Amino acid sequence: MRNTHPVLEAIDRHRKDLTALADRVWDTPELLYGEFASCATHTEMLRAKGFRVTENVTGIPTAVMGEAGDGGPVIAILGEYDALPGLSQVAGIAEPKPVVEGGNGHGCGHNLLGAASLLAACALKDWLAATGTPGRVRYYGCPAEEGGAAKAFMVRDGAFAGVDAAITWHPDGMTRVDDPESLANTRMDFLFTGRASHAAATPHLGRSALDAAELMSVGVNYLREHMVNGARIHYAYMDAGGTAPNVVQARARVRYSIRALELSDMLALVERVKDVARPRRGADDGHFG
Repeated sequence: MRNTHPVLEAIDRHRKDLTALADRVWDTPELLYGEFASCATHTEMLRAKGFRVTENVTGIPTAVMGEAGDGGPVIAILGEYDALPGLSQVAGIAEPKPVVEGGNGHGCGHNLLGAASLLAACALKDWLAATGTPGRVRYYGCPAEEGGAAKAFMVRDGAFAGVDAAITWHPDGMTRVDDPESLANTRMDFLFTGRASHAAATPHLGRSALDAAELMSVGVNYLREHMVNGARIHYAYMDAGGTAPNVVQARARVRYSIRALELSDMLALVERVKDVARPRRGADDGHFG
C-alpha cells in the first residue's frame, strides 16, 4: 500500500534545484521593483522546468509568469523575491553580521518564498502530467511586496484573469494554515519645507522643517491610544534635512505606513494622520486644514 503522495516524490526531485535558487536570491538581495537578478533566476528556472514563460507581466519588468498544463481549472501559486533595506546578513548564523554594512537583505525570507512557491508549482506540474489530469498551474513571480503593491497593479491590469484559485505562503517559525485575514494598507510621504539659516548667528531667521516633522510624529503617536483594534501606524524619516546641527534644516520628509483590518477604518485613520500634519488655520477656531 502506498502511504506517500506522488506529489511528495516530485518535490524531492526538484528540491535541490530550488534550494539552490533560494540561495542565489539570498546572495543578490534587491529592493522593490529592482529585483532584476532575482527575477532573471526565477525566469531561467521556469524555462528549465518546462513552463511556458511570460515576462514583463502587465508591463512590470521584474514580474514573470510561468504556466504548465492544459484545460481544466487554473491554479496560481504566488512567489516573491524582494529584499528589505538595512538587513544584510551572513547566512547560517543566529546573530547579526551584515555581509555589507547597511546593505539589503532577506530578513523577511522572500528568497525562500519565491523558490518554495516555484517548487510547489513544479511538483503540481509533474503530477498533472503524470496523471493526465486537466488543469493548469501558474507560477507568478510578484515583485515589490515590501511597500510597492505590485500585486494590486497586476490584478488591476488583468494578470490574474482566468485564475480559479490562488495560493501563497510566507516563511515563519512554524507550519500552519493562516486565517484569510489581511490589513488594508496605505503609504504616504509628508514633505515639510522651511527656511535655512545659520543656527548660531541667525536662528531667529530660520524655520525648521525638521521641527515640523518631529512635531507631526509626536502628534501621530498620541493617536495610538485612540485607534481601532488591529490598526497600525509605522513611520521612518526619509530625509531629516542634513547632517549639520548648526544649520536650521529647511527640508524634512517622513514616510508613514497606515494599516487597519477594515478599509473604511484605514481611510478614516489616514485622514486623522493628515490632520496632524496640516498647518493650523487661525489661533482660535480649532480647525485644522
